[in-house]
Amino acid sequence: MNQQTLSSFIWSVADLLRGDFKQSDYGKVILPFTVLRRLDCVLESTKDAVLAEYAAKQAQGLNPAPFLQRIVGNAKFYNTCPLDLAKLKGDQDHIRENLYSYIQGFSEEARDIFERFDFYTQIDRLHKAGLLYLVTEKFANVDLHPEVVDNMQMGLVFEELIRKFAELSNETAGEHFTPREVIRLMVNLVFQHDDDVLRAGSHAVRTLYDPTAGTGGMLSVAEEYLSAHNPQARLTLFGQELNDESYAICKADMLIKGQDVGNIIAGNTLSDDGHPTRKFDYMLSNPPFGVEWKKVEKEVRKEQLEKGFDGRFGPGLPRVSDGSMLFLLHLISKMRPAVDGGSRFAIVLNGSPLFTGGAGSGESEIRRYVLENDLLEALIALPTDMFYNTGIATYVWVLSNRKEEDRKGWVQLIDGSSFWQKMRKSLGSKRKEMSEQHIDELTRLYGEFVEADLATVLDADGKEVARHIVTGTAPATPAGGKVKLAPLSRMFRNEEFGYTTITVERPLRDEAGNIVLGSKGKQKGKPQPDSALRDTENVPLTEDIQAYFEREVLPHAPDAWIDESKSKVGYEIPFNRHFYVFEPPRSLHEIDEELKAVSANILRMLGELAE
Repeated sequence: MNQQTLSSFIWSVADLLRGDFKQSDYGKVILPFTVLRRLDCVLESTKDAVLAEYAAKQAQGLNPAPFLQRIVGNAKFYNTCPLDLAKLKGDQDHIRENLYSYIQGFSEEARDIFERFDFYTQIDRLHKAGLLYLVTEKFANVDLHPEVVDNMQMGLVFEELIRKFAELSNETAGEHFTPREVIRLMVNLVFQHDDDVLRAGSHAVRTLYDPTAGTGGMLSVAEEYLSAHNPQARLTLFGQELNDESYAICKADMLIKGQDVGNIIAGNTLSDDGHPTRKFDYMLSNPPFGVEWKKVEKEVRKEQLEKGFDGRFGPGLPRVSDGSMLFLLHLISKMRPAVDGGSRFAIVLNGSPLFTGGAGSGESEIRRYVLENDLLEALIALPTDMFYNTGIATYVWVLSNRKEEDRKGWVQLIDGSSFWQKMRKSLGSKRKEMSEQHIDELTRLYGEFVEADLATVLDADGKEVARHIVTGTAPATPAGGKVKLAPLSRMFRNEEFGYTTITVERPLRDEAGNIVLGSKGKQKGKPQPDSALRDTENVPLTEDIQAYFEREVLPHAPDAWIDESKSKVGYEIPFNRHFYVFEPPRSLHEIDEELKAVSANILRMLGELAE
């Protein structure tokens, strides 16, 4: 059964709920039942052995937990109730009581999953509506055994269901998960330079963390990637998630994979860090775009005030309307010290963190901290329309405190906005997807750390016939056609993104045109500034301020001066400016000739109508 068929089957349960449940409540029933059936199938092979061992250890007066854990092995959970979903179908009259008993039979970590779903409330609602047996029967008949539906496929099923339910309830589906091809690109990037981990046979042990874990997609893809390259390596996964339903699914996924679910914490990462003392080798995150952090403002400001740079938010705080840069700072605080091996992480952000806020603002100070500490390795622009809840431009930031020698002091910008193919069917706002080839090409550009152009070959009719990534000579031009070159990968020194905002003053003059001089204190005898004529200039850090002032300002305002007490250093990353390609407009003669041709054609058609 493929993923689409499976999803359609589970979705058909909604037909039973229609009328008794609002559409926005379908997920509250279907998601926990899907998880329950998955756990039910995973435990089936060890069920009899667990029940026998449980009875034996109880008779001996021993704690059965460690013995049962040994039987289930990597599953990390068990169920001591004699019932399962198949047996529940056999007693229709007591379905509610039996379902309660079955859920209570799970080990503590698995039970917590259903409590997060508030599953008992939904069981009562279904019972009162006379639907509990019908829904239980539906799920008991779907085969979710790991041999039939592997973990990756199961994750995709969960994500599709969440997306559908989010659309029905007008929620933001993208807050819960990230498209898999974006995750694969991010995973490729963070592992790109780590041959010790990826080398087959290496028994490397590493940690990976996602502070906005959602349903666990990023954690799962990273684990699958490392396992495919080096089965002997071990990746311990950590995460935190605010949404209870997403947390429950993530926890269930980790349980089934044999991960320590104690590493997956529920709660708000910004106000209550679930891993306050830990540092990690790798990190991945897709924080919500443009979501305000007013709810946690008190805690965040308190931490900054009390701990400063010893806490997470020492460099600065962004405006309250967008908290995504707080997650950037949070991940930086989780980096393992360089002397202990360092860290690398990838985070998806929208465009505003690149340039929002002038010199001295919270956003600029955060960028300043990142660049002056040489943490930013690369920025990759993604295509628009890649996410389920928004079509805006997004960027993958790759940060590391263990840069390779040739990368130190440099930032690589890669324009991947044209690396996409159209989806056969749109999913919400998602209309584009990246192919494996696109992911490989972007990964290679990052890994090789080279400047490159995208060459688009056009035939005589202006139709695109080929695309090439070129690092040297452009491809040959076809007869009558042309080759368009656009920048694709560019390198910049960290300081090239910095500037000093200087305040340029002009003297205040009286009605006679004379300069007004100060009469008291330090200002005595000095020209007084005219606030109406005050201006600011941004001088690149790579330029001498005085030379810039003499060249750009004094020729136009010989009486001006710089108020150095107001100078501020700022940083911004004007990504699009570096990839803009000017295309000269057509000549007026060419446009005029085209208009004449169109006008003549219109007159001809009107003449034909008049005949």
